[in-house]
Amino acid sequence: MYFLSSEPMFWLNSYFCVYASHESSNSIAHRMRRISISTKLKEHCPGLKLGCIEADVFVNDSPTELLAEMNDQMQQIGQTLSIELISKLPIIAASRKAYKACGKDPARYRLSAEALLRRVVSGKGLYQINNVVDQLNLVSMSTGFSIGGYDYDQICGDIVFGIGDPAEPYVGIGRGELNIENLPVFRDELGAFGTPTSDSLRTEVKEQTRNFLMILIDFEGDNVLNEALQMAERLMKNYCQAKKLEIQIIE
Repeated sequence: MYFLSSEPMFWLNSYFCVYASHESSNSIAHRMRRISISTKLKEHCPGLKLGCIEADVFVNDSPTELLAEMNDQMQQIGQTLSIELISKLPIIAASRKAYKACGKDPARYRLSAEALLRRVVSGKGLYQINNVVDQLNLVSMSTGFSIGGYDYDQICGDIVFGIGDPAEPYVGIGRGELNIENLPVFRDELGAFGTPTSDSLRTEVKEQTRNFLMILIDFEGDNVLNEALQMAERLMKNYCQAKKLEIQIIE
């Protein structure tokens, strides 16, 4: 089944695609800062992979063509999916399982992709933020992957994807202070800045953002991660004037 944009409805189809042009590794240190997965998180989620895209972008209002793609996707999802089925989609189910393995309740701390799909299926639509964030949300609702989007210039030093500590400070976008104990969490030298539930105010993508980092979180090592990265690359080039793209998979 395909959306009107001809992108696969990833969360209903799982098929193999080799992303041969990009090298997989445990961590990378090219133009990107070093990104790695902590041993503790990998023990809880052995199939975990991160699809990372870094690019120079121009943040602006979303063009009508991007909004049309989003509307087409939302219409297809609304006609195909029910609230009850969202948590049973393979990528969502794997993400919820990972939360439970880390000690977090996915019903109380909902994954961002699941929250997006619930809004769409409920007929509430999605907020229009800007072209960079909107294309990220389009990829997320099309694939089921929770995706972090960050102003790369606000990140300090290497990045580690680990598990939140008790009382670890975190202010989420639109959520205020968030209890990230036992949540999978991205950290840099300054502390936590991203989770699959909510990105942080510190690294929020704003109009002045020029260096963008997008991380697709694949808890099960799903074969469609490569295709999701290709979709994101297309959208960023078409709608965000993305240049100097670098794509890597961390596992």
